[in-house]
Amino acid sequence: MVLRREPTARQMRLAIELRRLRDAAGLKAREAAALLGVSSVQISHIESGLTGVSEERLRRLASHYASTDYPLIDALVAMATDRTHGWWEEYRGLLPTSFLDLAEMDHHAAFQQDVAILYVPGLLQTEEYARAVFSSRLPELTCDELELRVRHRLARQREVTFPHEIVIHEAALRIRVSDRTAIRAQLAQLLELSEADRITLRVIPFDLDGFARASSTMTYVGGPVPKLDTVARDAPHGAVFLDSEAQLNAYRTRFRKVEAVSLEPDRSRDFIHRLTKEL
Repeated sequence: MVLRREPTARQMRLAIELRRLRDAAGLKAREAAALLGVSSVQISHIESGLTGVSEERLRRLASHYASTDYPLIDALVAMATDRTHGWWEEYRGLLPTSFLDLAEMDHHAAFQQDVAILYVPGLLQTEEYARAVFSSRLPELTCDELELRVRHRLARQREVTFPHEIVIHEAALRIRVSDRTAIRAQLAQLLELSEADRITLRVIPFDLDGFARASSTMTYVGGPVPKLDTVARDAPHGAVFLDSEAQLNAYRTRFRKVEAVSLEPDRSRDFIHRLTKEL
């Protein structure tokens, strides 16, 4: 079998979860290989995302590992047998792989929760706002690279259907990434989107107490089962994905705390309305 040169984030997540199941069973790779009747090298390739695994082999492994988390096993089988070639594939080789991984994560997401401190979340940005954000990147992007990123971001927005909860700080609503006209258009879009049934938008004003608990920007993406949730964090060279149980629990708690000190959705819309009139 030909080895993958660059596994996707989704393929790597499947590999990591299979490794976690084996570790929980207290088995070495060679022991798992013997139970499956394959070489330890093949187990290594599966657990590093370099090769896939069939449903039959995955379920046999789960049985050998004495795993009784059947919803998780079913979700892993769905990941292993998924052959989706989504719209993001047209950007392969043109954009960093993290852009494609984010789009694929959107496609499979059950829900998303965002905390935004300095910028409006990408899935809510206007075209002009997105272009201004990407234009500020260092080292600077070429015109073609800039337009590819903007086009990809707008395409992600069009494809999203999952429930989306956003807590956004007043700082992100006031910072003019471009000019006054652009931020007004961005606030108008936030107001329009906040009326959608699938979107819940909350604001943290500067004068609201308790913000110290909010810490920093985060994007929490729900998987088919809680163990397959993911946290996406911005990094200088693209998104970084966090998925350990401790990390997921910490970010779940963080979002609950941030949400608790934010304005209710109706008051948040009123706040954005007033802010728009000030600009």
